[in-house]
Amino acid sequence: MSIRTSTANGVSTIEMARPGKKNALTAAMYEAMTDAVNAALKDDGVRALLVTGQPEVFTAGNDLEDFMQRPPTGEDSPVFRFMQTLAACDKPVVAAVTGAAVGIGTTMLLHCDLVYVSRDARLVMPFVSLGLVPEFGASLLLPRLVGQAKAAEKLLLGDAFTGAEAVEMGLANASLPAAEVLPHAKRMAERFNDLPAGAVRQTKRLLRAGVKVALSRAMRAEGAVFIDRLRSAEAQEALRAFLEKRRPNLPRA
Repeated sequence: MSIRTSTANGVSTIEMARPGKKNALTAAMYEAMTDAVNAALKDDGVRALLVTGQPEVFTAGNDLEDFMQRPPTGEDSPVFRFMQTLAACDKPVVAAVTGAAVGIGTTMLLHCDLVYVSRDARLVMPFVSLGLVPEFGASLLLPRLVGQAKAAEKLLLGDAFTGAEAVEMGLANASLPAAEVLPHAKRMAERFNDLPAGAVRQTKRLLRAGVKVALSRAMRAEGAVFIDRLRSAEAQEALRAFLEKRRPNLPRA
């Protein structure tokens, strides 16, 4: 298993710890993260959750070999269950991001409450280049956070951006030197120990209430299209080309 969990000072930490594979996420890792979120929700001593990766990489996104062998087929799939659990989490979720946050690594941040990144972090949502579409509410949440024009740039063209740019766009709270990101994120998560837990959770619910129904609808719609796109010739060729480290041979029409 490549997910490490720990609880200290009222903070439940979920660490993606597969550095040899750049923290690429497998179905088993999604299941472990879902279990970790649910355990934190049941633990009255946990006041906040902290999601992090390794100093060199947050996550390279899905492990494509595992992903193609066990593609998501519906809302019962491990990745769907994890993202639904994260989206529904009513305790504060803090993210500490250094290195690359690819695909779902960036999508995940849209569902966190506080996001701290290294200045040179590299965030990218390359769904279109893989013959796919945005996932788990990204087409709804990203324009709300960064504006329609920037969202189109990042989702249609798949342009990468730094942690500093993420802050400028409104996707992250602060960018720091890489060595300071995790300690700072922990300190911010621990601040919830000194705040009334009920008021924090109710405020989070109110902050999310205006988009709750639309988000659920968007996640279902994106999921259906995403699964359909996975079966398409475009996506199959693009994903094979990525694994084979070559340019995809895509039709013009």
